[in-house]
Amino acid sequence: MYNAFGKMGSNVKGGNANRPGLLQQCRSAHGPSFSAQYCEVFLKQGTVQYFVGICVPESCGEEDVDILVLDGSLQFGQTSLIPPLPHILVNQSTQEMIMTHCMSAIAPGALDAISLFVCCVMVAIPLTATLLTAIIKWQRKREVRPSAQTSCSNTGLNLYGTMKTNGSYSSDINHDTEENSSSSPSITSRSFLYRCLQAFSIQNTSQGVLSTSSSVPGGGYSSLNGIRVLSLLWIICGHSAQFPVINNLDNYKNWRTTVESNPLHVLTISGPVFLAVDTFLLLGGLLSARSLLGSINKADDNLSPSLVANYLLRRIKRIQPLHMFVMCLTIGLISLIQWGPYWFPFIDTLMDCKTYWWANLFLISNLLPVHEICIPWSWYLSLDFQCYATTPLLVYFYRLNRGVFIVIAGGLLLMTTVAGAVVTALMHLPVFQPSTLTSEYYVLYYYVKPYTRYGPFLIGILAGIYLTTKKDPLLKHKWQAALGWIFCLSVMAAVIGLSYILKETPASPSVPHALYQGLHRPLWALAVTWIILACEDGYGGLIKNLLSLGFWVPLSNLSFACYLTHPVFIILYIGLQETPIHYTDINFMYLFFGHLVLTLVFSYVFTLLVEKPYLLLKWRGT
Repeated sequence: MYNAFGKMGSNVKGGNANRPGLLQQCRSAHGPSFSAQYCEVFLKQGTVQYFVGICVPESCGEEDVDILVLDGSLQFGQTSLIPPLPHILVNQSTQEMIMTHCMSAIAPGALDAISLFVCCVMVAIPLTATLLTAIIKWQRKREVRPSAQTSCSNTGLNLYGTMKTNGSYSSDINHDTEENSSSSPSITSRSFLYRCLQAFSIQNTSQGVLSTSSSVPGGGYSSLNGIRVLSLLWIICGHSAQFPVINNLDNYKNWRTTVESNPLHVLTISGPVFLAVDTFLLLGGLLSARSLLGSINKADDNLSPSLVANYLLRRIKRIQPLHMFVMCLTIGLISLIQWGPYWFPFIDTLMDCKTYWWANLFLISNLLPVHEICIPWSWYLSLDFQCYATTPLLVYFYRLNRGVFIVIAGGLLLMTTVAGAVVTALMHLPVFQPSTLTSEYYVLYYYVKPYTRYGPFLIGILAGIYLTTKKDPLLKHKWQAALGWIFCLSVMAAVIGLSYILKETPASPSVPHALYQGLHRPLWALAVTWIILACEDGYGGLIKNLLSLGFWVPLSNLSFACYLTHPVFIILYIGLQETPIHYTDINFMYLFFGHLVLTLVFSYVFTLLVEKPYLLLKWRGT
């Protein structure tokens, strides 16, 4: 028990103030009539806040531990077991106790049980469908004879359909269903059940996921796969570095000095990293406009309310099944796992989920205070859907009157730019979220809100409309392409470089910070738009060849599942640590690749079992 007590380590000035001790060793200690439990005492000494892990008999409650600490009774001989930091390290040598927490097991509640049940059902359905599909195919190979096939065809009971080599089904299934639905409800029911069976079976969901042919509906835009995957890798790399920094680095100040002052660490510093989110918003806007215009063309050039409803329903069907699965899985894991000393953010997440799970269900979680969002990284899905819902309105104005459309689009872009600048100036915000979390207003009022983040999505809508309706290429001469590439790369370099120059939080309203905050996201989106346009018009050169490699396509197919699942593995890794993580470049490189490999493997599984079945499942009219 003594050995399990937290003791002061080296590099306190560098950020190693916490003394976690050894949780598992404490729990393994047993006396003749008692067992030990691990508790954490949170202390403040001057400006330094830290916690100390202590090992006490399990009969001690948190109130008892408070008394022991306040009375100075936790001693070994005449030596305090939780001594204050030496005066040489901090100006204030008097300890103040903030709180005490004992690491007792969390009893799973009703929400935990429901969440785990939902996960089990969502996995059991495709596994059952896979088994039944295999049995049906085996029976057909064994028992079906030509006479039986003719008989089935004559009675209209050919429910099995014909499978094409690419995994899709020939139109005779839908044709049979339409002919018989009015005369025989039982046949319709059987056809629907069979379609469900086919949609959920792994035999079908696995087809095309690892294909290297373009994943963009309708073909074209081959550069989008590379842009999407590279942006995703940038985000995973940033999260792999940022999450440990928030909780459990033993040399945080060294990390900040190294990373925030060295442009070579652009892959991990929070400001530039999260420009990748703006790239995702741009791609979302582009593809949403293309999808809606394609649906309008198929509907005889008619933008009807039912078409808009189907358009939004397809989006919900695209994102919500896997979103709900990951939310339930996270809640279940948090309630079941025995966490290490760095437990606090995960228990907070569980508490938020028990109260605000409905915000994820209705895709409005980004409108809540950020500390109340269940699985905090899901804010993007809410923002994306809110932006997605504006596409039909903008397309309506585009078809109604081009002049009105230009005024509305320009007004929206100006409003979102001004909103970002004004919020930054009034609240003295930094240009990106500092890793110390000292400016929660940055996330609360700026980072996750649609009124400050809509710009890139709007630019994507404009690009999607242009690319879908254009008749002639935008670029006709090489000198135009050369000027465009110079401007594009210069803008990207300026946006990233200025984030280092303006990295400090302003003490008063700052014009440079406000201008940067309002303009840098739309400018980044315009630069990425140029890359897409240049690649489409044949002026992409080596960059187009790189972004259009078939290698990116299967990774792009897994990108949505990767985005949702990678924070789960990062949280598991951090939350199970008993000792702090030491920052070095090589350590963080291994963390990134470890998280990436686990993410890809499980994302493939979740794509087959959860995401793709609902995309393949078709109702009439969708």
